Amino acid sequence: MKLLGKGTKLYSIFQLKCPKCHEGDLFDTPTFSYRKPFDMPDRCAVCGQNYMPEPGFYFGAMFISYIFTGFLFLGFVMFFHWVLDWSIAASFGLLFLFCAVFFVYFFRLARAMWLNINFKYDPARGRAAKNNA
Repeated sequence: MKLLGKGTKLYSIFQLKCPKCHEGDLFDTPTFSYRKPFDMPDRCAVCGQNYMPEPGFYFGAMFISYIFTGFLFLGFVMFFHWVLDWSIAASFGLLFLFCAVFFVYFFRLARAMWLNINFKYDPARGRAAKNNA
């Protein structure tokens, strides 16, 4: 099985697909769309997996996002300041620009990771949904 192939957690996370069937989309709009960037359907359009199982479900995704972006941004600034010898102001300026462009993607990745932690891939569920359609 390929590392990013269908059936792996990484496929579901980086393709922003349903963790249960790997067919349905997690978000209503494309990845870098800034129109309704945080809107998710309540259920998977293919297999019916509930994306909102309980109030406050995505609270854990905030911790994932915080840890991931914290280390990424720290490394980002250190690289530009120490390796490329940019000033701190220029390094943080580029970081703010980077954050403005990729904020929605990081938000979506954190939610996809949290869903994949809590739900397991079921290939039969995706096939059953295709056969019923």
